[in-house]
Amino acid sequence: MERSMLGAIFGSLFGISALGGLAFIGAAPNSVPGKPEGNWRLLDPVAYENITIFPVVSSSTQDTSPFLTLDEGLSSGDVIVSEQGAAGLARTRDGRPVPVPQYNSGASVNQLVLINRSKRPLLLLAGELVSGGKQDRIIGKDRIVPVGSEPLPLDVFCVEHGRWTGASSQFGQAKTIVHPSVREQAAVAQNQNEVWSAVRSGTLASPKAVPAGVAGRSDALPPPPPPATLSVEVIGDAIATSAPTQSYAKIYEQSRAGASVDSFVEELRRRFDRATLGLKGERVVGVVVAYGGDVAWSDIFASGELFEQYWSKLLRSYAVEALARPSYRETAAITDAREFLRNLNGREVVESEPGVYRWREITEGRLSLIELDSIAPKAMTLHRLLLHRTS
Repeated sequence: MERSMLGAIFGSLFGISALGGLAFIGAAPNSVPGKPEGNWRLLDPVAYENITIFPVVSSSTQDTSPFLTLDEGLSSGDVIVSEQGAAGLARTRDGRPVPVPQYNSGASVNQLVLINRSKRPLLLLAGELVSGGKQDRIIGKDRIVPVGSEPLPLDVFCVEHGRWTGASSQFGQAKTIVHPSVREQAAVAQNQNEVWSAVRSGTLASPKAVPAGVAGRSDALPPPPPPATLSVEVIGDAIATSAPTQSYAKIYEQSRAGASVDSFVEELRRRFDRATLGLKGERVVGVVVAYGGDVAWSDIFASGELFEQYWSKLLRSYAVEALARPSYRETAAITDAREFLRNLNGREVVESEPGVYRWREITEGRLSLIELDSIAPKAMTLHRLLLHRTS
């Protein structure tokens, strides 16, 4: 579907004008002009240590109940993810056996097979982790899997470098989405080696450069930041003691490194909940995330309900990234967050499945915007990812 056609659809649905396929409405205080749809507003920042989160709220959200998430589908057994070449039985949540046909000759690192047996289209986000099979994998790209579709060859990336064996060819829910440095390499770079590198190193973000004109002036140099809590050395120790196969889940959730993430997430969640308590006529639909003073990431959804379904694992992913980056304590300004959400003008790539979804990426300098639009049962932008690339 052409960009201008989608703009016309959004205009007719929401009573707003469109320019170049992006909808514009009158700006409210702290609102974000030039966004695809709805009425976004940024709340005051939620800051803790070296991370700042700006809640994105809206007074008009979409009905996203027709869509199924990966965690829901795997939990109920309505969605089956399997190694290629596998055959056998899977079981639904109530124990009913479900036959899994064989698809081709053998397993592949970067491709699995997915079956959507539910009565709802399935939403997949890049970076979501599935656990099991011959090695844990993450979804490679945002997409929608329609109801009644044939078994789908699913592009994935490995996040468990040292294992190629397993008691079962089936995958289960992990309730995990990898942190931004890893997710970027899957969603944007689409490079398996860089995914492994990001898993092992924690972050691919470069340390801050010294401002021009102060090199050589020791009195003008900012003090170095404290070492990152999830340094390369800490991650290496977690691999050596708890995750010999370099499993993402074992490194960042099931080790001493993971325990430090738990306490960080708990405090960050407490502050976020307090900041968003008592909203009247608005729902949180997304966030803008900054590390130190650098605004780096944003996830925004079509509804408050959909945001809440992903929030726990997104929050943990942001926390992992914060702990892996040098601990600069600056706090980003709300004006920086607003500017970050501006429309991009750059190289555009569009992929689509007729009558199901459209995926679009716009790249401008170091910024990348990825939007996933549903076409049926209703036209809407289900997910909008904006990031400042680390590479």
